[in-house]
Amino acid sequence: MKFQSTRDQSAAKLSAAQVIKQGLAADGGLFVPETIPQLTRADVEALCAMDYPARAATILGKFLTDYTAEELLADCKAAYAPKSFVGGAAPLHKLNDSLHVMELWHGPTAAFKDMALQIMPRLLSRALVKTGEDRTALILVATSGDTGKAALEGYKDIERIKMMVFYPVDGVSTVQKLQMQTQTGANVNVTAIKGNFDDAQTGVKKIFSDSEIAKDLDKKGYFLSSANSINWGRLAPQIVYYVSAYCDLLNSGEIKYGDLINVTVPTGNFGNIFAAYLAKRMGLPIDRLVCASNKNNILTDFLETGTYDRNRDFYLTMSPSMDILISSNLERLLYFAAGAEKTAAYMRSLNETGAYTVDAATKSVIDAHFAGYYADEQATAKTIRDTMDEYGYLIDTHTAVAVSAAKDYQTKTGDKKPMVVASTASPYKFAADVYTALTDRTPTSPLGALDELSMRTGVEITYPLRGIAERQVRFTDVIESRDMPATMFAYLGK
Repeated sequence: MKFQSTRDQSAAKLSAAQVIKQGLAADGGLFVPETIPQLTRADVEALCAMDYPARAATILGKFLTDYTAEELLADCKAAYAPKSFVGGAAPLHKLNDSLHVMELWHGPTAAFKDMALQIMPRLLSRALVKTGEDRTALILVATSGDTGKAALEGYKDIERIKMMVFYPVDGVSTVQKLQMQTQTGANVNVTAIKGNFDDAQTGVKKIFSDSEIAKDLDKKGYFLSSANSINWGRLAPQIVYYVSAYCDLLNSGEIKYGDLINVTVPTGNFGNIFAAYLAKRMGLPIDRLVCASNKNNILTDFLETGTYDRNRDFYLTMSPSMDILISSNLERLLYFAAGAEKTAAYMRSLNETGAYTVDAATKSVIDAHFAGYYADEQATAKTIRDTMDEYGYLIDTHTAVAVSAAKDYQTKTGDKKPMVVASTASPYKFAADVYTALTDRTPTSPLGALDELSMRTGVEITYPLRGIAERQVRFTDVIESRDMPATMFAYLGK
């Protein structure tokens, strides 16, 4: 299978190993597969009998055709080993007859990003060999909180790879910040920027698109790559857990093969829900994809009106990983809905004016799959309380946005098909806000909130977060976003 840019269908087609190594297309577009492989009934029935690593290797093998089945299985077994995913990889928790929460946060950083970022470094390491690359990969990451830590944990101390993570200094939770500031590993660097996530993401994209920077890095023996969901190697593993959830519903007797399910995903950058869309395109029986946003509801507005406009107020919310106004992976959906030529024009308009409006035909294609809902701060807090009161189940601030959106969708439409809700983080990553939502009280401190929340609910603190206050802080630098290139070169000069 070959991959092409979302912005130029005539450009050279690359292998999976090449696009995983490269990250972004040369024209600034994102890589997409030329064709979407299909899942037959026999495929799904076979997957039902497998454990998660085998499911992952099988589905990834349909896209990463230059990797052998043996390589993928070995890497998936290592990535999703029980010692890393205490509690399992993507287990389902049944809330009621129509709501099933898919817990994606049992990995080593307590966030859904682990599901991709435990396997992606292994795929990149093999890609360097497969493409004959002799330089060191420099992974640049912009994070709204979870991607940074998950990438750092996945790539730490891996040979021939260095990593720099940029995060908004006031745009992540205390726990998220401390997770990154205390990261171990000789090959990693973490720097805060003044600004929001979009500033960090724009800064990283500018570095990637600067040919002079690329030349300077090459002279030093480096090339750039990415661990954000703009990289196909990060996105492809996310397809797996939607297929796995369908298999688990089949195995539990909740559905029979062919029954349609709905999926709700809390998303800011659109990568996680786009992976669900790809699973649907592969033939998985998914009906509606409910895109759940917080107060920064730019995606809700886009899905309702067809206009994407980032010229709007930006809010810092209790679900900071979704505090995003530039949803990079939406470009991939535009490609499948409108083609490369229109996608390139929309992206030019976004870059030049901060907005674009899709035509009626494109919106009709999107409407056939997606619905957009959002939860403001009050609705998010209420959903945390209601979910604990009604089901005795503790959820984080991002999952609460999704549960709220899923229930709003069901109420508005009357659609009671089984709904899989993506739970993207442990409640303990956002313990202070979860505690306040439950009690209407402020915890003694952001870190003290972990113990107070556990005492209040009887729910054990997620294993990667225990004892976080005692870890040594390594990274404290805060810079202007314009200084990101200079900071990167200073790090490499060490």
